[in-house]
Amino acid sequence: MLSLFHSIVYQPLYNVLIFLYNVVPGKDFGISIILITILLRTILIPLYKKQIESQKKLQELQPKIKALQEKTKDNKEQQTKQLMELYKENKTNPFSGCLPLIVQLVFLIAIYRVLINISSNGLTVDGSQLYSFIARPDKINQLFIFLIDLTKPSIPIAALAAIAQYFQTKMLMSQQPAPITAVSDSGKPDIAQMMNKQMLYLGPFLTLFIGIRFPAGLSLYWLAGTLFMLAQQILMQKKSSR
Repeated sequence: MLSLFHSIVYQPLYNVLIFLYNVVPGKDFGISIILITILLRTILIPLYKKQIESQKKLQELQPKIKALQEKTKDNKEQQTKQLMELYKENKTNPFSGCLPLIVQLVFLIAIYRVLINISSNGLTVDGSQLYSFIARPDKINQLFIFLIDLTKPSIPIAALAAIAQYFQTKMLMSQQPAPITAVSDSGKPDIAQMMNKQMLYLGPFLTLFIGIRFPAGLSLYWLAGTLFMLAQQILMQKKSSR
């Protein structure tokens, strides 16, 4: 599994990042990270669209799901069966929204490993990881816009990444049909909605926590990706309102 991850995800990302670094004017490693982020997010657009559509369908089904759960609360087996039938009838998969998150995590781990390995290698590129047609730079310039050392934690970039994620998550939740409340119509706590509300704050907090502990290159990747998704959601919202 590790060798598959290395050959399919890690090594291609390593080579694309070094290629971008070679062609970017001024040899700015931060700009290279932003460009590879935009490239990855563009490739993953179909998956994110599917995730958003899946979330909307699940929100639209919430009244029926709650009614079914209340009706079959004493028979969990029957409840599960009828829920599966409800999802099938409405052509909805409750787990389909997880795929983009998993893919994003895989690429995040790969980017993290690339940045850490380059940093721990004295800011030199491992020639054994490069394809024959990718030129090997003498040494990586770790400064982003001549100011921020991407091999060290950066509180400003981490904070910006956390703020961007907050607004991106808030916008995503605002596009859902059902309002975010902590209590369902029956007066009982709505666990799913409570978790959504908690993620509005937990996600940015984790982003900030990770950002102040790991190299700034990782926070820059997260910031660029979140801003890309935010812009994508705005465009999709405008398109759907027409």
